[in-house]
Amino acid sequence: MKSLRELYRIGQGPSSSHTMGPRRAAEQYAERHPEASQFRVTLYGSLAATGKGHLTDYAILQVLGEDRTEIVWHPEIVFPFHPNGMKFEAIGDDTGEVYDPWTVFSVGGGALAEEGVSPLDTPDVYPLNSLTDIKHWCEVNGKAYWEYVEECEGPAIWDYLSEVWRVMCAAVERGLEHEGVLPGCLKLRRKAPDYYIRAMGYNSNLQTRGLVFAYALAVSEENASGGQIVTAPTCGASGVVPAVLYHIQKSRRFPERRILHALATAGLIGNVAKTRASISGAEAGCQAEVGVACAMAAAAANYVFGGTLATIEYSAEMGLEHHLGMTCDPVCGLVQIPCIERNAHAAARALDANIYATYADGIHRISFDKTVEVMKQTGHDLPSLYRETSEGGLAAEYGK
Repeated sequence: MKSLRELYRIGQGPSSSHTMGPRRAAEQYAERHPEASQFRVTLYGSLAATGKGHLTDYAILQVLGEDRTEIVWHPEIVFPFHPNGMKFEAIGDDTGEVYDPWTVFSVGGGALAEEGVSPLDTPDVYPLNSLTDIKHWCEVNGKAYWEYVEECEGPAIWDYLSEVWRVMCAAVERGLEHEGVLPGCLKLRRKAPDYYIRAMGYNSNLQTRGLVFAYALAVSEENASGGQIVTAPTCGASGVVPAVLYHIQKSRRFPERRILHALATAGLIGNVAKTRASISGAEAGCQAEVGVACAMAAAAANYVFGGTLATIEYSAEMGLEHHLGMTCDPVCGLVQIPCIERNAHAAARALDANIYATYADGIHRISFDKTVEVMKQTGHDLPSLYRETSEGGLAAEYGK
């Protein structure tokens, strides 16, 4: 598995696979061809189907230049390797010759890959990619999950996770302050400030749930407006982990070091899902985004509250299991409906999974690894219109 730096990416919303990935690809291609006078970028499959709502073209044009770049849209062409395909071509100044075509795929979480080539990111740093094996290593060595992260990544990972946490908190706080309407044709009003104020008027039990909702909405709305967030594991699911950990730290005042250890624990969960299945909505539906985010947040919460290796694993399994089959059906191709609301509900569900796993003492039948396998197969079995094309589900019904 790769570094958590490849899972927790700091960047601009609204989509890691449809905005951050294409932007990174454009930057790499621009560096390769500074001499080119013009560029042509062809978007395929899901990138073309929902690209305009996700600002895919805007992200590419920001890098390559609006006045010298042509965007071609082919939603009907879907490559077997991954639905998020794109082809970059350089065009000569004098001859108009098209040269050096580069086909690359945005495979989720801002990561890029070429078919038949190793992913275009950092080398593997984790020798184990199964949570069962990682758990066994921890048991044998008397270590926690976060200590396995430190063992593989080195102590420098804590500086990076500290910055990740700073950006997450800033996104929550900005989102609680910003009012108004989100960009796009839906004219959706921001809800986080209202939820936060209303939550303060309830008793402790309802207040807790309302605050978690508010924090998740805050980050998700910042993401939808193109603000700075952290992929956890994606932009579309970026509100879940921050909401849970921000609420826990604010309400229980745990030291930041424990929160960073929780982020590392959550990162292991997301990394296993990313490596063994997918975190791309275009490939496996929303179960791969919000479902994995819920698993990450549940594991993080369980660690913070003193969970064992077994209860942490069970929390993660439960968080993912109960999102299996969830479709990716963004209305109008925007990361707003139902995406924002799903972040809020997944954050609350993560806290429930933490409590349930603690009551069960971590004893359960289906492992997290097995649930990840099922998620992968379920994602492949979903008809393409339910995998980030805006052609099915709520996206189709809303337009009727």
